[in-house]
Amino acid sequence: MRRGATGPEGGPTGGRVTIRDVAALAEVSVGAVSLALNGRPGVSGATRERIRAAAEELGWVPSAVARSLAGPGPGSGTVGLVITRPARQLGLEPFYMEFISGIESVLEERSATLLLRLVRDREQEIAVHRGWWRTRRVSGSVLVDLAEADPRIPALAALGMPAVAAGHPGLTGGELTAVWTDDSAAVEAVVRYLAMLGHRRIARVGGDPELGHTAIRTRALAAVAAQLGLEPPRSLPTDFSGRAGARATRMLLASPNRPTAIIYDNDIMAVAGISVAAELGLQVPADLSLIAWDDSQLCRLTHPALSAMSHDVHGYGALVARTLFDVVERRAVPVGPAPTPVLVPRGSSAPPAH
Repeated sequence: MRRGATGPEGGPTGGRVTIRDVAALAEVSVGAVSLALNGRPGVSGATRERIRAAAEELGWVPSAVARSLAGPGPGSGTVGLVITRPARQLGLEPFYMEFISGIESVLEERSATLLLRLVRDREQEIAVHRGWWRTRRVSGSVLVDLAEADPRIPALAALGMPAVAAGHPGLTGGELTAVWTDDSAAVEAVVRYLAMLGHRRIARVGGDPELGHTAIRTRALAAVAAQLGLEPPRSLPTDFSGRAGARATRMLLASPNRPTAIIYDNDIMAVAGISVAAELGLQVPADLSLIAWDDSQLCRLTHPALSAMSHDVHGYGALVARTLFDVVERRAVPVGPAPTPVLVPRGSSAPPAH
């Protein structure tokens, strides 16, 4: 055994092996060990190999705290995610469960961890990010639910904190790397499909109007409806909950010129829409066509099964996580949208009754 090695009982004092033990065995400074074990420049190849050999001989394993403080480096770091949603609602939202599982799939590959917080507003979210970065609790963060003129964008850019925005790059002002789907193209595809079936009155149950993707979808819906000569579509805002989706559906179906087709911004609201249609004595799709967004398992459990804009949300979360590690590790970041949601027709859409 080399000089300074400890054997199975741990470090020289019989406790947990530390980075100082590795430095002593390799006969280098603690700083050199930190650089070598985190894959950073600043030490020669021979020194790096000597340090790694010493760490292996001692059985050194980085602590969770050390990994979170290590910053850039393969297999290191904690990723932050803050969501401005009530905990109860988030637990019912298939999108975020799939999105987080996609992020976790990449973190598992790197032995990294996710630090998740739920907050009441964007100001509190900014405070959380500042605290995380000041104490180096995270290597970088993911931003979701981007708004137009979002105050989080300049705040994180000013911190110098590595971050990736899950949203259209037009919402970031070029200050943060963005990963996005082409919502405009997706909306155009579903409206053209409904128009081809013969629908002329199309409505939408949307999300929070302050959110960037909600605004993008609203503008795209109006533009393609005008282009196709359809009646001006009506979009009602909601908080994405099933209760709000049901309320909006009742309002649309109680109007004098009720729509013959409704597009929903998530699956929960579309499922609620089927229930409301049955409550009002309408048959889906004979009297009303419904189309959901995201295409979770919920869409295949309803009767009839919901037509949906199918979106690989798990893959989207994984792409966001991989992009964040590219930013943290200062690698070239691929530019371009994630795959556009694809329409999957099922039993809830058909030509309108005459």
